[in-house]
Amino acid sequence: MTSFPATPDIPDALSTPGPELLGTRLRHLLELLDGDVGAVYADLGLEGFRPRFTPVVRALAASGPGTIRDLARAVGVTHSAASQTVARMAEEGLVVLAPGQDARQRVVRLTVRAESLLPVLDAEWAATAAAAAEFEAELSYPLSRLVTEALDALRRRPMRQRIAEALPPGAMGGAEAPDA
Repeated sequence: MTSFPATPDIPDALSTPGPELLGTRLRHLLELLDGDVGAVYADLGLEGFRPRFTPVVRALAASGPGTIRDLARAVGVTHSAASQTVARMAEEGLVVLAPGQDARQRVVRLTVRAESLLPVLDAEWAATAAAAAEFEAELSYPLSRLVTEALDALRRRPMRQRIAEALPPGAMGGAEAPDA
């Protein structure tokens, strides 16, 4: 394994504030958050249960069977992300899929196994929400609010467009900056 020598003029990237490594730092933050929530699931005897499953389980428990598109809307992710999560949950025996009203649509419903986990998941959800509120109280600005603002800003003007507009003229090989 290669070890990179410390360079005095290049500070530790993950501890350096600034936008230069924003994506890397956000992935690191998410790894820390998801890793610890995943560890709590293991502590609760839910080995292999992933943090991304809980919002889907809770949405289906609250509303009953639904399409992947409905689930994506309910949990605030893309259709693709919801589809991937549901596929993984089906592999774990947490949901089953049935044909919808047309050939493209699939309806998702919880299995008896997933329903049996609801009391533990509800307790974990409440504890995680309390821990998140405590975490946010330590910050200078609530992370949940900042994430909402960031998502709204990127919906208004995607990062691709921002990068293209910041590039020098002609850097896109004749391609124009994408419109919002």
